[in-house]
Amino acid sequence: MKINFIGGGNMAHAIIGGLKQNGLDMSEITVLELNEQKRAELAQKFGVKVTDNYAEFSDTDVIVLAVKPQQLKQVCSDLSASLNSQLVVSIAAGVRSKDISRWLNNHAAIVRVMPNTPAQIRAGISALYAMPAVNQQQRDQASTILAAVGKTLWLDDEAKMDAVTAISGSGPAYVFYFIEALQDAGIALGLDAESAKLLALQTFAGASLLATQSSEDIKTLRAQVTSKGGTTEQGILSLETADIKGIVNKAAKAAADKSVQLGDQLGA
Repeated sequence: MKINFIGGGNMAHAIIGGLKQNGLDMSEITVLELNEQKRAELAQKFGVKVTDNYAEFSDTDVIVLAVKPQQLKQVCSDLSASLNSQLVVSIAAGVRSKDISRWLNNHAAIVRVMPNTPAQIRAGISALYAMPAVNQQQRDQASTILAAVGKTLWLDDEAKMDAVTAISGSGPAYVFYFIEALQDAGIALGLDAESAKLLALQTFAGASLLATQSSEDIKTLRAQVTSKGGTTEQGILSLETADIKGIVNKAAKAAADKSVQLGDQLGA
């Protein structure tokens, strides 16, 4: 599988690094990056081919659009002349597949992806949506590429991508926010900052790992920790009184609404 990336930023680095660890021949990857220093770094770190033009893009299997959403329309305009039957995978947040297709002169083999930042340590989750013309081989190619940085989830309706953006796309920031709050609470209770940070981080990491590996649902796991009349019950009661679940729902709704707005703006 020959893969050409447009853009050599953090997410491209993460995906290429994951593909290398998975054994993909790095000579099959070409990265178009305008910054000369970044081109040199990519070539040295991964052993990929690098370029500053589209000369080799007509002879490849997959093209990954790894640029900022605001740059995507111009990139598609530059790329369109090099397209024949290649699969185009976009990881540009917020830009809908129909708009990408329109910018690419109605190219139909497009997969839109919403990854998240834990992809940088191969612990991400990527939601994928394929336009109807994408065949099974191309779906498998997209899965292989994104599985290099974590788990994958295929969507049957692109409209669900706004919910994905609100939950897993924005979700790492919610998690960091809660860890920050837990650390601050520890400091307020008399712990030093480093101890509070360690306790908050390891508690969150351990609980997440337990939930991932357990066959029990999340509600059951919470109940198992919450002994009747115990300390945890008091803490949970305080969270419920503050309607934390309602607050999280409102936060996710606000993020999803913003995702819809951005899709409208970016697709103009």
